[in-house]
Amino acid sequence: YRGIYMKINHVKKITNCQYLNLFSINYKDRINCEKEWIFASRSKDLNPLEKDYTIPDAVVIVPVHIQENKLVVIKEFRVALGGYQYGFPAGLIDNGETVEQAGKRELFEETGLTLTKVLKKSPAIFSSSGMTDESISLLFVECEGKPTNNFNEASEDIDVIMLSREQASDILYNPLIKFDVKSWIVLNTFVCQGVI
Repeated sequence: YRGIYMKINHVKKITNCQYLNLFSINYKDRINCEKEWIFASRSKDLNPLEKDYTIPDAVVIVPVHIQENKLVVIKEFRVALGGYQYGFPAGLIDNGETVEQAGKRELFEETGLTLTKVLKKSPAIFSSSGMTDESISLLFVECEGKPTNNFNEASEDIDVIMLSREQASDILYNPLIKFDVKSWIVLNTFVCQGVI
């Protein structure tokens, strides 16, 4: 038993942008020293710590193309990286939308593929809690159709890639390829076990 716990004193919204904002948290650490932490949040609230963390902000779709029997991956330009990153189709969940509805919409918008079956869905999970409170739900699905980027928004630059286990293995440890952390873990599991 430690006797002293971390304590949040107050939260301050620093920016006022549409999709992502910075917040400052003043808190006391375990030895009662006052500290400040800045993080990004998709919350529209003045205090994102009051939001329901069981509801994900976004969905990440892990699609298997049925006819090709391959994992569908995207190579997308990411502004913060100044280049391309390998990942899975993803996007924010609109107000009133379910994870499954958002997954179906985002899969089609980013790849042109049609979701045919949901295999499994994760609860809301956090991928980089040192920098953001953003949560996502992983949606493992089957899909069909012909890949296209015709439905991408102007701010999206996406190539759709279908990978067999062997093809995934060839790129997994390439130091010149940037990976989203979730995608690297899923690809590694796919290479090692043949399943997602």
